[in-house]
Amino acid sequence: MSEPIVHLIDDDEAVRTSLAFVLEMSDLPAKTYPSAIEFLEVAETLTGGCIVTDVRMPEMSGLDLVRRLKERNIKLPVIVITGHGDVPLAVEAMRAGVIDFIEKPFDDEVLLRSIRMALDTTAESDAQAQERQRFEEMLSTLSGREKDVLRGVIAGKMNKVIAFELGISPRTVEVYRANVMSKTNANGLSELVRIALLAGF
Repeated sequence: MSEPIVHLIDDDEAVRTSLAFVLEMSDLPAKTYPSAIEFLEVAETLTGGCIVTDVRMPEMSGLDLVRRLKERNIKLPVIVITGHGDVPLAVEAMRAGVIDFIEKPFDDEVLLRSIRMALDTTAESDAQAQERQRFEEMLSTLSGREKDVLRGVIAGKMNKVIAFELGISPRTVEVYRANVMSKTNANGLSELVRIALLAGF
């Protein structure tokens, strides 16, 4: 059986080169593509491995790529890399079937861990089940109001919009939001969203 390949898709050549180097140094063979369109030309011939793609790319976004793969019944696991302002896009991608999203700037080890999990499907399902259970337990500690605020956050709503919809002040939303971050141990918005989505919230 041939070694699984990590398919790196990014329109930025410097990013492709540096990520490919990190993977090669970790004994993970990588193939790079400058666009989602170029990757799709060979996608149906691939039998194993995983895909790491940027969300924002010209011609075809990472999210559009995920949809095309689904249409063609190509089941390679996909990890998306997202910029800070792209969390709503990442949420959409997770709902479309992406297994993980990683926000820039990220530690190489975070990406490597996600890739290894994607390549080892049994480890992935076990690890994801454990992670999901842990996240579900975290979310079960939230009060009703904290859950309401979290729903608003996942939907990408501003604090003042959440406040208006819940009939409370923006300051109170901030307090609830801080409580949610604390109870889930999330380091930032993208991690909070990831926790909620993986827990099936």
